[in-house]
Order: sequence, then structure tokens, then C-alpha cells
Amino acid sequence: MGKGDQKSKKGKITRGTSGVRRNKKKQIVELLVKPKKVVKKKAAPKKETAGKKAAPKKVAAKKPAVKKVATEKKTTEE
Repeated sequence: MGKGDQKSKKGKITRGTSGVRRNKKKQIVELLVKPKKVVKKKAAPKKETAGKKAAPKKVAAKKPAVKKVATEKKTTEE
């Protein structure tokens, strides 16, 4: 019962075959579980209080734009 024996485990290993004495490893099948859909709840409309009103937003004062003076390029003419 050595490496050359076709029916022994050692013989199956050397030949790279499988059978009754050396079964194939079964592949593990992993089932993909889909996550359940999360139902988004609609936001309830905000209740307005009769006595309070939102304060108007303050707008920052704009700074006047600084005028740029165009400088003329001097060219040398000969």
C-alpha cells in the first residue's frame, strides 16, 4: 500500500485523484443576504407658532469697490 497503489489514500494523493478513500472537499456556498430596505419616514410638517415670526436676516454692508488706475506701458522707440 504505497504511493503507486491506486486505491490507497497515499496513491490518490500522488496521482491527484479522488474517490471513495479520498473524497473531494465540498465547496462552501455562501448565500448573500440582501439587507432589508429601510423605509424613510416623511418628515412631519413643522408646526408654526402663531405668536412668533422668524427674525429677518441681517445683511452685511457691502464695501465700495476700489477703482484701479490703469497704468500705461512705456515703450522705447528708436
